[in-house]
Amino acid sequence: MPGTGGDGPAGDAEAWLRFTLAPNLGPAAQRKLLSALGSPQEVLAATPTTLIRAVGESAAAALRSGPDTALIHRILDWLREPGNHLLTLADARYPRLLLQTADPPLLLFVKGRLELLDRPALAVVGSRTATPRGARDAEAFAQALSDAGLTIVSGLALGIDGAAHRGGLNGLGSSVAVVGTGLDKVYPARNRELAHRLAQEGALISEFPLGTPPLAGNFPRRNRVISGLARGCLVVEAALRSGSLITARQALDQGREVFAIPGSIHSPLSKGCHWLIKQGAKLVESAQDVLEELGLMPASPRVEESFQPLQADEATVLAAMGYEPIDADTLCERTGLTPATASAILLKLELDGHLSRLPGGLLQRMR
Repeated sequence: MPGTGGDGPAGDAEAWLRFTLAPNLGPAAQRKLLSALGSPQEVLAATPTTLIRAVGESAAAALRSGPDTALIHRILDWLREPGNHLLTLADARYPRLLLQTADPPLLLFVKGRLELLDRPALAVVGSRTATPRGARDAEAFAQALSDAGLTIVSGLALGIDGAAHRGGLNGLGSSVAVVGTGLDKVYPARNRELAHRLAQEGALISEFPLGTPPLAGNFPRRNRVISGLARGCLVVEAALRSGSLITARQALDQGREVFAIPGSIHSPLSKGCHWLIKQGAKLVESAQDVLEELGLMPASPRVEESFQPLQADEATVLAAMGYEPIDADTLCERTGLTPATASAILLKLELDGHLSRLPGGLLQRMR
């Protein structure tokens, strides 16, 4: 059956679906049944007495009631479409790193390039309300790491996640999105075009069946899959109470490396990264820091990035800016420049990559 991702028979897929999608039968009961009886086929063929002995009357009754037959048929039809796959714990192509975690999903629905799930990967996560600087850093880091051979894994959220996916897709290693809905839905809707690109050039994966809406409880669960697929987790921007920190903690629990990009001490979106660094996360300033820590390239002396030499007035403006956000009026006061002169210099600096424009008319020095 092509949709099962290769050579698994349709009967195996249907048995796994009937077993895992039985209503009110949680992962703990499912694992207990598999441990006791061996396979979904054996579970489904077991007598009521055997089921009750293994998991108790309530779970046994849930299994006997069975899943929605229409949903099973809908998923089997979906699996017949090119590029759609179903991976089970028994499948040799189930991602090896994820399989080694404490709570791997029994099923993974995959849309796109299946081979990406077993390639070296790095999770890149961060705030949904990213700053322009944070989004640029996420995309630049992701593309550099993708070009170095890492597949970029993230969660398709707005902000840092979306920027990381774009960077990964633009590099050689591509990108994988782990979502908290069924793969027939795109959440958030603003990332629909990005999701379609991931389906064509990368991959989308979910442990949730078709039709699953974006329920709040699904997203913390999917975070363990994001970190579980990867060798490490890079946090770009995060507040102290952030889903990205949940992913980072799960990465630590799974024995993964955790990296964080530092930021301004005044920015709420830097505080989560600074907290991680205090807890032992690796502070990174470049993609090379990540690659060295993962053993993907030898340590080498730092080489400063080269820029076109600054004119004297450009150097004056950058020195007056410092590294905190500033408005144009304050900059004119510090430098004594007229608004017209300052505007011309700022435009040149922006085009050369020395500064960025933030919401509210603020400016920030990049390097």
